[in-house]
Amino acid sequence: MERADKIDLLKRNVVEIVKEEELMQLLEEKKTPTVYTGYEPSGKIHLGHLLTINKLIDFKNAGFKVIVLLADLNAYLNEKGSLDEIEEIAKMNKRYFKAFGLKAEYVFGSDFQLDPEYTKNVLRLSRSTTLKRARRSMDEVGRNMESPRVSQMIYPLMQVMDIAELGVDVAMGGTDQRKIHMLAREESESLGFKKPICVHMPIIVGLDGEKMSSSKNNFIAMDDSSEDIYRKITSSFCPPREIEGNPIIHLYRYHIFQRYERLFFDRAEKYGGNLEYSSYKRLEEDYLNGKIHPMDLKKNAARYVDEMLSPIRQVI
Repeated sequence: MERADKIDLLKRNVVEIVKEEELMQLLEEKKTPTVYTGYEPSGKIHLGHLLTINKLIDFKNAGFKVIVLLADLNAYLNEKGSLDEIEEIAKMNKRYFKAFGLKAEYVFGSDFQLDPEYTKNVLRLSRSTTLKRARRSMDEVGRNMESPRVSQMIYPLMQVMDIAELGVDVAMGGTDQRKIHMLAREESESLGFKKPICVHMPIIVGLDGEKMSSSKNNFIAMDDSSEDIYRKITSSFCPPREIEGNPIIHLYRYHIFQRYERLFFDRAEKYGGNLEYSSYKRLEEDYLNGKIHPMDLKKNAARYVDEMLSPIRQVI
């Protein structure tokens, strides 16, 4: 793959790269750079998670080594369940991610986070990080932050050390990870580690147009049945001629066009007949111009999402 093609692929759907010039330099200097993303094993794996999985696949196709951290101890500190419950979910996550096509090195946090040298570095970092900074870093990723536990203040320090100990060149995650990533950039070198490049993906809305939430069940889970997928998508929020905050448009942009180069829309002749799309931009334009009815958008999205997730049902 040519360097320009790699850059286009790595920038696809990305909100921010900190810093882009460092990424360009990395591509020049290192034949096989490394990218990582950490996942808290908790609750259902859904299309919000697959946003970063898709980007890791982009990195893999651009020649990167990919590391997936199944952050079991981090999840425990963030009150996501007992250690036994989290371990079972972590194993399930690994099966699902592999079934979806992510070829990576899978690492459990507990495999290295209990090492004495790792603990010493977390303690060193705790001396240079204010309580205010640690709490602010957890604002968007912490559970029950109205009354946070001491464990949740350790969490961002551990994530900084995860990046350092894994020796990755690029830390990738949603924009909710930005404050922790910036802490890593500021503190890593003082501890004798390299400063990571940080890539941030958008946080997409749930099927009701609101923030995605487990309590609302406003998402497509990776283990949803065909019937569940069809029901959830066809009953979802999808305002006509609107792109911003439209969850069905997000499905096409961040998921479906990531997996399919060409889309075929089944549509009755009385409504204009079948359609074909080879670019997300053209689909967006047609929807803005009223050439596609919301229900046509939904029904075809359901068909593609169901097909996309079908390999995962084989490992459930």
